[in-house]
Amino acid sequence: MKRIDLTKLKVFPLAERDSMARIEETLIDPASEPRPLSPDNQQRVAQCAADIRAARERGASVMYIYGAHLIKNGAHQLLDALMAGGWITHLATNGAGVIHDWEWAHHGRSTESVRANVATGTFGTWEETGRCLHLAVLTGALREEGFGQSVGRMVAENGFTLPAQSELETKLREEPSHALAPARADLLQIMAQHNLAEGRHEIAHPWGATSVLGNAFRHDVPLTVHPGIGYDIISNHPLFNGAALGRAAGLDFATFGGSVEGLDNGVVLSVGSAIMGPQVFEKSISCVNNLRLQAGREIVRGHAIHVVDIQDGGGWDWTQGEPPKDNPAYYLRFCKSYDRMGGTMHYAQCDNIDFTHHLLNELAQ
Repeated sequence: MKRIDLTKLKVFPLAERDSMARIEETLIDPASEPRPLSPDNQQRVAQCAADIRAARERGASVMYIYGAHLIKNGAHQLLDALMAGGWITHLATNGAGVIHDWEWAHHGRSTESVRANVATGTFGTWEETGRCLHLAVLTGALREEGFGQSVGRMVAENGFTLPAQSELETKLREEPSHALAPARADLLQIMAQHNLAEGRHEIAHPWGATSVLGNAFRHDVPLTVHPGIGYDIISNHPLFNGAALGRAAGLDFATFGGSVEGLDNGVVLSVGSAIMGPQVFEKSISCVNNLRLQAGREIVRGHAIHVVDIQDGGGWDWTQGEPPKDNPAYYLRFCKSYDRMGGTMHYAQCDNIDFTHHLLNELAQ
């Protein structure tokens, strides 16, 4: 069996990358005039806003699950305004959603040519992105923080602190079966292998005020991250540690479930998340229902699900239920899974920025 040695990957400074987008050209100002919507989509936004208002009046969860293109398209300050207004109680994204958010905050630029850089073996091989995100997660694990909270803290506090290797070694010897022992061992190994200095590591975030991760940390709104091993460019780095990423994602999955537990008569928005959102949600709500039934409680009910994507939903009218298996629409996970999750699903074929911008305006009235 052959394996490649990822520790031998050659990485390059982020400043040398030909980044294709600049944050100052991408950010959407919440005070700007949003692009017009079709009458049908305007009605869907109004319904979503009404559902959110009702949910918050009841103290129910409002979960906003999003794909990376929302961040690539500049929705940072729209999400911040929704959090500041108390409308969103939980954010969830995939690994790419974190990477673009962090690169915007630290570098002010993001996005590269996949075609060109794969051919030169440089796609994703950026020193700061892989190093900083891994070390944020590795140090956050010592506080039992998940992926989103660890990176949000790094942005909000402009860095992280690595403990002394001797301190990690002592704790491992004295408490080998401690719940934090695996996290301590992973960080110790990384520090030794890569000659990382103990103490404070300052990481500048000139655009940190726009970071969704940093703002969620400051607002104390859970932001969970649900990555896949090998899905994201931080896999293309000598510090790659699947155990550390999996540990952080596992904590975030449990936190996600905590918000699903509060979802009775609440709201789920899945915006531009074709796979991660529906897949994570269906497993999480099953776990919550499992625990509730064991305790003699009813399953989650009364929730509204608003799904937003630019696809046409397979040309199927989802208000009529699920299509048959011989219909291509059956294989659209972002519609089918949510349609099976109880509650009431609404589908809007709409640009993710436009829907979110109009939703913010509707809620602000």
